Amino acid sequence: MHDHQHSHSHQNTSGVSLRWALSLTLVFAAIEAVTGWWSGSLALLGDAGHMVSDAFALGLAALAAWIAQRPASARHSYGLGRADVVAAVINGLFMLVVVLGIVVEAVERLRDPQPVAGIVVIAVALMGMAVNIVVALMLSRGEQTLNTRAAMLHVLGDLLGSVAALFAGVIIFFTGWTPIDPILSLFICGLIVVSSLRLLREALHVIMEGVPAHIDLANVGEAMAKVDTCVTSVHDLHIWTLFSGTIALSAHLEVETLSGWDQLLQQERQMLRRRFGIEHVTLQPETGTHVLRPMSRVQ
Repeated sequence: MHDHQHSHSHQNTSGVSLRWALSLTLVFAAIEAVTGWWSGSLALLGDAGHMVSDAFALGLAALAAWIAQRPASARHSYGLGRADVVAAVINGLFMLVVVLGIVVEAVERLRDPQPVAGIVVIAVALMGMAVNIVVALMLSRGEQTLNTRAAMLHVLGDLLGSVAALFAGVIIFFTGWTPIDPILSLFICGLIVVSSLRLLREALHVIMEGVPAHIDLANVGEAMAKVDTCVTSVHDLHIWTLFSGTIALSAHLEVETLSGWDQLLQQERQMLRRRFGIEHVTLQPETGTHVLRPMSRVQ
């Protein structure tokens, strides 16, 4: 019970950071979009689109953080912690749609260049860099869940997008070469695609209950088998992510005798927590003749 409440406290902290970051990002995205349309800068419009996708991601993450605080129920015995994973999938798909729209417009601008107000692009890009730095600092203070880490990737990518827009504005101001604007907007699209695919891959891995990337299944099994000499084998080992920050494990342990099971249970729990950060563990002992006892859970 203590661990569950502790998780809710972290989710609430990250939710506050997400709401402040959302507000700031959304306001500046609107400013950047209007300025980009007025100045004719596709780089600014593309960066504004990226910031809108960031705001969408932050909004979903804030909503997911709120939903995840709901307690477990008879219908959802693990609670609703995976709401952040669902939000991550929706956000990743939305970003890919944004990319498609920017690419189409960029190609059209390369075919038919439009005048761009370079000095305006420079000014707004500098403002965008400042906003992204502030938002990144906000997010770094909350718990690093799947959504907040994804949002941080988006913000850092957007920071690079602002740098690209600044670069485009400088070149246009001094040389008048407007094709640099759609070229750099395509670069921004590349940043969005990379972060979106990374986010989708990680979220889908959680949904498919894959082994967390930083954990080696074989190493965990070997470590469990070495806890005590009475453990003769470890099988039916499964490790997956329940939701951000919570890893679950279940396994069958074949032991020579059941007499020392309680002590072995505690040793396994301590080892899994210390070495692998696995807190939610379900173990089932078996003797050499496969006489089973009821499953024992390590909380």
